[in-house]
Amino acid sequence: MLTLTSEIRTPYHPIRAGAKLALLCAATVGLFMLGSLGAMVAANAAVAALYLVPGRPFARDGLRLLKPVWIFVALVLAWHVLTHDTRAGLVIALRLTAAVALANLVTMTTRFDDMVEVVLWLLSPLRRLGIRTAPIGFAIVLVVRFIPVLLAKARSLIEAWRARSPRRAGWQVALPIALVAIDDAEHVAEALRARGGFDTE
Repeated sequence: MLTLTSEIRTPYHPIRAGAKLALLCAATVGLFMLGSLGAMVAANAAVAALYLVPGRPFARDGLRLLKPVWIFVALVLAWHVLTHDTRAGLVIALRLTAAVALANLVTMTTRFDDMVEVVLWLLSPLRRLGIRTAPIGFAIVLVVRFIPVLLAKARSLIEAWRARSPRRAGWQVALPIALVAIDDAEHVAEALRARGGFDTE
């Protein structure tokens, strides 16, 4: 399985995962409190500066991770242009871009194990109710680490469709992608069962 954590060492890596997640929450709330277009432009410029601190290669990786967001940005802008509220659309699009970029920055500079530890700490009160929190953390790792794998397989299926058809790939590849996800899930389940399941707390 792949990982979203960047191999490029940055000044953000030594910061504790809990502190980064707390700062991310505070920054996201701050973005929603800002309502002017100028403030959103400044916020995105600040986020871009954070990515440029470790260097251009790291910034390029961060920009690549934003590709899935562009379609939502385009939809938001198109809708607000049609409703004659372009300025509000720009504010929402810039807010979305900045928020996702900040989340990606935390993901790229934080080990998954450290993030899971924070999640387990937040879930620790549930232990008093008899709920086992360790499987939840394990599930989080599997979901997050499988995202890039499924995206890569989806791209391969779309490229295979393009090689065989002049039409643009659409709903036709939805079922194969779903079947690939189910097949991967079954293989992981079989591997876990072969190792005795997940019995730790």
